[in-house]
Amino acid sequence: MADTPDRQRRLNLRLEGLVQGVGLRPWVHRLAVRLDLRGWVRNDSRGVTLVLEGEPTALTAFLRQLRNQPPPRCRIDRRQQEWGAARGDLGPFRIAPAAGQPDHPARANKPEPLTALISPDLAICPACLADLADPGNRRHRYPFISCTDCGPRYSLLRSLPFERAHTALAAFPLCPACQRDYTDPGDRRFHAQTISCPACGPQLCWQGRDGQHSCGPDAIAAAAAALRRGAIVALQGIGGFQLLVDPHNGAAIAELRRRKGRPDKPLALLADADWLERSCELSALERQLWWSPAAPILLLRRRPRPETPALAAGVAPQSPWLGVMRPASGLQQLLLEAAGPVLVATSANRSSEPIAAEAGADGALLAQLADGVLSHDLPIINRCDDSVLRAAAGSPLVLRLGRGLAPLALPHGDGAPGQLALGAQLKGSLALSLPGTILLSPDLGDLSNRSGAEHLHRTVMSWLERQRLRPAMIRCDRHGSTSSSQLATALAQQGNVPLQPVQHHHAHLLAVLAEQGPTARELSRERIGVAWDGAGLGDDGSLWGGEALAVSAAGYRRLARLRPFRLPGAERALREPRRAALGLLIAAWGPGWRQLARTHGPLPCLEAFSGAELATLERALLGGFNSPPCSSIGRLFDAVASLLGLQQLCSHEAQAALALEGLATRALGDGGCVPVQPYQLPLHSVKGWQSGDAGAALEWDWRPLLAAVLRDRARGLPPMTIALAFHRALAEAIVALALTWPEASRADGLLLGGGCFQNALLLELSVEGLAAQGIRAQWPRQLPCNDAALAVGQLLHSARVPTTASPPGVDRHVPRRTG
Repeated sequence: MADTPDRQRRLNLRLEGLVQGVGLRPWVHRLAVRLDLRGWVRNDSRGVTLVLEGEPTALTAFLRQLRNQPPPRCRIDRRQQEWGAARGDLGPFRIAPAAGQPDHPARANKPEPLTALISPDLAICPACLADLADPGNRRHRYPFISCTDCGPRYSLLRSLPFERAHTALAAFPLCPACQRDYTDPGDRRFHAQTISCPACGPQLCWQGRDGQHSCGPDAIAAAAAALRRGAIVALQGIGGFQLLVDPHNGAAIAELRRRKGRPDKPLALLADADWLERSCELSALERQLWWSPAAPILLLRRRPRPETPALAAGVAPQSPWLGVMRPASGLQQLLLEAAGPVLVATSANRSSEPIAAEAGADGALLAQLADGVLSHDLPIINRCDDSVLRAAAGSPLVLRLGRGLAPLALPHGDGAPGQLALGAQLKGSLALSLPGTILLSPDLGDLSNRSGAEHLHRTVMSWLERQRLRPAMIRCDRHGSTSSSQLATALAQQGNVPLQPVQHHHAHLLAVLAEQGPTARELSRERIGVAWDGAGLGDDGSLWGGEALAVSAAGYRRLARLRPFRLPGAERALREPRRAALGLLIAAWGPGWRQLARTHGPLPCLEAFSGAELATLERALLGGFNSPPCSSIGRLFDAVASLLGLQQLCSHEAQAALALEGLATRALGDGGCVPVQPYQLPLHSVKGWQSGDAGAALEWDWRPLLAAVLRDRARGLPPMTIALAFHRALAEAIVALALTWPEASRADGLLLGGGCFQNALLLELSVEGLAAQGIRAQWPRQLPCNDAALAVGQLLHSARVPTTASPPGVDRHVPRRTG
């Protein structure tokens, strides 16, 4: 052992959090060498381990820099440090090979779960964009360019820790030139696990329906030529295939919609920055989100008079917004340069099915969807659709958690590790509780079909295998007939572990709390929140969705609800706003509803039925047959949209609500149009309610609001004026609720959760109204407010659970689709 001066010290560090795949080890190496420190750094099963020796002042400076200026994508959640005397056994600082398990002799024969976190995929960075465009650079126009600050991460990871050998790039050994980059501390690609170049990296392939076959740069040229001809092109993106088409070609877009089975839902766009600025209105926050490493699809207002050629009407029919993203990879950038400046870029799937991710296994599907396929030989290990965001109330609002944002790791110091939660049905997800962290998957989409259920099962198995985790408890939604709850039951029975069903709206509000990193003590006290969504199974067997709850980790109390009304046809009513409107009319007027309806003139919702259909549904509603009661704000949105003639049948989720929001947003932009008397959604006591009932002490009575909508419609007021008044009434109802319960007026504020708060106008009006009363609103900024976050809320539930798995309850009259 070499002699060392007494003043030198040894520092052992363990860092946990988002510390792998974010450039931390190269950063540590450069800093340690600059400070003349000896030792090593490596990835392991929990995060990153460092051993350093040197002058105490240098070690202190190292810690200060680590705390104050870590790499931009790094997040250190926990740091353990141990000081000791220098031993003199460390050489020049180096990056050591990863270790799979902690160096503890007692654990050698008993592998522990791997708790290292996975970085989301990172969009191409400015430095790589510059290299891509530089004719003198070795990676000029190389589609798979990346560095320590950008490139795929989650989508290509097979196992932990994050090392090249554990990714899909293991099949592509580095060439001598890339190896020099990798080992050169002065290079931006020093120890970047995802690097490659034209000599050693993946190769492109174009396969046209006409039999044309091209490789390398010619493949991009062939795909661009096909797009200019009006063809549909399947592009192998980062987390799955995308379908691209010229957004100015109406016939091509119509054919794309026919093949996907997506008749109405707006299509996303891939665009360059110049097109974006000339076509959309951007705030400073929206511009920041656009350029962020997540590179999400961003929902933006169209310019009234865009400075670009008009898009075909089929891109986003009747929507005031466009969903636009920037290129997230070198491949997308090069194709956009060749065929852009804007392209339709939508998921390569049939409506409601998982995104295609394998050129071989999904080849038949891609052949049906596209006229040509631009693919490559780098496998996608973990499917991940694009993230979707919008700006609302001065913050990001996550509509879909996906590429660039997921997996999402939330620090949570008091969570019980080793638990699995499987969310709900419409926006599937899973979450794991690891020591100090809750890890949420990307949005897995609709689980109500076979392919969706199989996608959930595969993802759960791969996540448990990657983390080497055997769940100690499994949680799910209380609606037992959904595929997520059925899978939870099967896994719990197979593993002989407890199963805990969690009420849908309780989980929504716990998920809002999760972003605050609450302690067990904070979770033990009640908080007041509003959970408004499409539908979730309530304790009384009805569909809830317009609830005010007092929640804690242990349970909840139902404080208020929307006045219930029935949904004729049960599950069919979730896609037919006309049925919700009919249910509302008959609930308001009873058997004499037809006579009263005539006084308001022809109603679009009634004209959308045949006489026989109307008679059948009337009997079902009045007799309570196949017409479950609901207290859903989402269905109230549907009913009002139907009454205004906006939407009678829906081909995608929240179609009617989006139309209503779009109309109200237009009215707001026009200064509110015609002034109207404020609509009322008064809060009344529920007759016969007793403490402990499954019902609620108060209810929002929609009858005055319905009367106002019908009155103003009969008066000939513009539908957008009525839509805006409707939104304002809902926001004022939230404020009235908060003022009724003093707990919501304290520093804790009021929680806002559930899919209805994806509506930016409703959220902003509610936040502003609460602030005017001195009440702080809390809503999700990192998590979606929709069902994709339910798994996180389920993990925060701490009620006592049965010792053996038993299936959640289910009411056979309740629709399976929730949201």
